[in-house]
Amino acid sequence: MASKLGQLQSKVTQASRVVAKNGCSYYKHLLEKNKEYILDPPTTEKCQSLANQLFYTRLASIPHRCNAFWKELENTKHLLKKEHLNIENAGTAALFALECYAWFCGGEIIGRGFTITGYYV
Repeated sequence: MASKLGQLQSKVTQASRVVAKNGCSYYKHLLEKNKEYILDPPTTEKCQSLANQLFYTRLASIPHRCNAFWKELENTKHLLKKEHLNIENAGTAALFALECYAWFCGGEIIGRGFTITGYYV
């Protein structure tokens, strides 16, 4: 265990050196590359205004997303009624359901504090 801790410490030290050496230049390069998205002057009020715009824009997009969901559901119902469900479509649906279940289980494990058996009490 002590050897693993030493290895981890050396890796962290190496990573911090790389960040200290290249962090500022990467930051400057990133800002230069994306300067078209930066509003001048960068004030707290402007940031709050942009946050409000994002929130209310997302809120306004909910009806469109709901309509898209119902349209997709209708297409699925139509596919099932016409019996165009072949092995490929069924396999894709099963893999999608399995992926959703795996993400759910992963979220549950993360929510429990990375324990598989249960919550810390």
